[in-house]
Amino acid sequence: MALCNGDTKLDISGEPKDALCDYEGAVVILDAGAQYGKVIDRRVRELFVQSEILPLETPAFAIREQGFRAIIISGGPNSVYAEDAPWFDPAIFTIGKPVLGICYGMQMMNKVFGGTVHRKSVREDGVFSIGIDNSCSLFRGLQKEEMVLLTHGDSVDKVADGFKVVAQSGNIIAGIANEQKKIYGTQFHPEVDLTERGMDMLRNFLFEIAGCTSNFTVQNRQLACIREIREKVDKSKVLVLLSGGVDSTVCTALLNKALNQDQVIAVHIDNGFMRKRESQSVEEALTKLGIKLKVVNAAHTFYNGTTTLPISEEDRTPRKRISKTLNMTTNPEEKRKIIGDTFVKVANEVIGEMNLKPEEVYLAQGTLRPDLIESASHLASGKAEVIKTHHNDTELIRKLRDEGKVIEPLKDFHKDEVRALGRELGLPEEIVSRHPFPGPGLAIRVICADEPYICKDFAETNNILKIITDFSASVKKPHTLLQRVKSCISDEEEEKLMQITSLHSLNAFLLPIKTVGVQGDSRSYSYVCGLTSKEAPHWESLMFLARLIPRICHSINRVVYVFGSHVKEPPTDITPTFLTTGVLSTLRQADFVAHSILRESGYSSKISQMPIILVPLHFDRDPLQKQPSCRRSVVIRTFITSDFMTGIPATPDNHIPEEVVLKMVSEIKKIPGISRVMYDLTSKPPGTTEWE
Repeated sequence: MALCNGDTKLDISGEPKDALCDYEGAVVILDAGAQYGKVIDRRVRELFVQSEILPLETPAFAIREQGFRAIIISGGPNSVYAEDAPWFDPAIFTIGKPVLGICYGMQMMNKVFGGTVHRKSVREDGVFSIGIDNSCSLFRGLQKEEMVLLTHGDSVDKVADGFKVVAQSGNIIAGIANEQKKIYGTQFHPEVDLTERGMDMLRNFLFEIAGCTSNFTVQNRQLACIREIREKVDKSKVLVLLSGGVDSTVCTALLNKALNQDQVIAVHIDNGFMRKRESQSVEEALTKLGIKLKVVNAAHTFYNGTTTLPISEEDRTPRKRISKTLNMTTNPEEKRKIIGDTFVKVANEVIGEMNLKPEEVYLAQGTLRPDLIESASHLASGKAEVIKTHHNDTELIRKLRDEGKVIEPLKDFHKDEVRALGRELGLPEEIVSRHPFPGPGLAIRVICADEPYICKDFAETNNILKIITDFSASVKKPHTLLQRVKSCISDEEEEKLMQITSLHSLNAFLLPIKTVGVQGDSRSYSYVCGLTSKEAPHWESLMFLARLIPRICHSINRVVYVFGSHVKEPPTDITPTFLTTGVLSTLRQADFVAHSILRESGYSSKISQMPIILVPLHFDRDPLQKQPSCRRSVVIRTFITSDFMTGIPATPDNHIPEEVVLKMVSEIKKIPGISRVMYDLTSKPPGTTEWE
């Protein structure tokens, strides 16, 4: 992909071109801050069409002069009526270029042409079946009903003149079109895997509507990366922090190929949050590849690590405060920032021990595009909201980046592209196909808490959950909350909910903990809902409820199934939990047990990632005896995805045999101090892959 910067253009061959960038026949993606903005770019490239991401405020004349053939406007977290809504040039709709507006982009175009957008009482975050008009050019060749991903709170109310409704989700308008002007809008996201025929929609827009040609093949990306490394590093040295995961290993292999061996210093920092025997296996695997690795045991440094943080979330002054030590911190964002900054501090200590001059050493990281998007880095998106700060994109890392001291050759890659590059570099399949393991390790898989999370809506939300799981009986006793539930679901969903609650004896309740999610392109940090049943779990019904519940209850971003007997008294307090060695040892053993069983089953390759999470919840205590909360529970979070921006949980007896999951549950329960085992039923969105 061509890079524009000032007066020169660098093409794939590295030769400077004329000042004006030539995008004849390319597609411009205008970035409104979507979490999936880079995924749109990737999908367009998969169809061999050249693309470029530009800010939403790019003037229409610049788009026309540079020869772009079509415009795609991404989604975003803002409301079109908000005072701080991003500025854009309305002339982008009148320069004769085909336009596809996605989510926020559709609302923008509707408003420009005189339609209206309202905030509805119903929020949609998840996969829904929508009705489409397949006579519309965008949907040609599709069925009249398709499964799509919707993530929005605002909805089109009055459709603009000249446009017609071409897709609907119940009463909500999910697609509009002006065929004459070749302007189309989708409230859903065609670019993600969860929209089953999304690539067909994009293919229709690019080739049938915009007339693009598939002649842009991105070849020799390895050579482009190597050239970038050599140009930046020259004769200096590079310190690469190596976790043993696919990203940092591919990054190191690239550095080794681009530079002389004595220029690359590969360091594996054991932060005390590694899996069982992880550091040892990382060292053995990388030694086999000929990578000389320095292993640093820095567990004590990390446990007692601190960083500087703003005085408060509201404080906009440059004043800072020193955080608590990591082993006393419960806030997930603060945990991530401390860990990221401590990595840099330990790296600087390594540089000092080796008598190197810091100004002559670059820091290399295996940072990927999704990391930067979720951290709201300007390298990936100027407007995306922070979902979670990645350890490789903290304030300290950004400062080093601004000083030009960070090398990130994979920053324009997604996970599957990194795996392909790893194979091209000759890395063994067992490394290339490893499940991702986050840099902060088990630290972000312990839900730390010193008090239960119970807000003023706790009781009312529990009442709504009771109505949902006892819906067939609730409809016989009208209630104001019943109307709220009914207003959020379609007739078909109401019928299915009646059927499920008639056949199965279910109970749903809030758990007094918070997890990180992504809802409507924004970060959420809210409740987990627990589901329990008197009989064996009926997984299809549970997955249906897990999709429905966060849409009805916006304060819930995650739904889990609680294994074991029917939960009569859900916990309303927590076991105080911090990153102590005992807590980490418990999680380390649960993680080891679960992954050993998954490997032995032969289903590791069917699952993209499987975080095991320790939560501070002690079930099955008699409230009359006032037994203190002293145990913890474990969550199995299976995740299937190709882009790690969206994904689904593995459904037992569909994606993975139920007996494999039940064996995990049985073996984890044997670990001392474990109360119950749960299974995460949540897609992304509304839940993130990790819980923190």
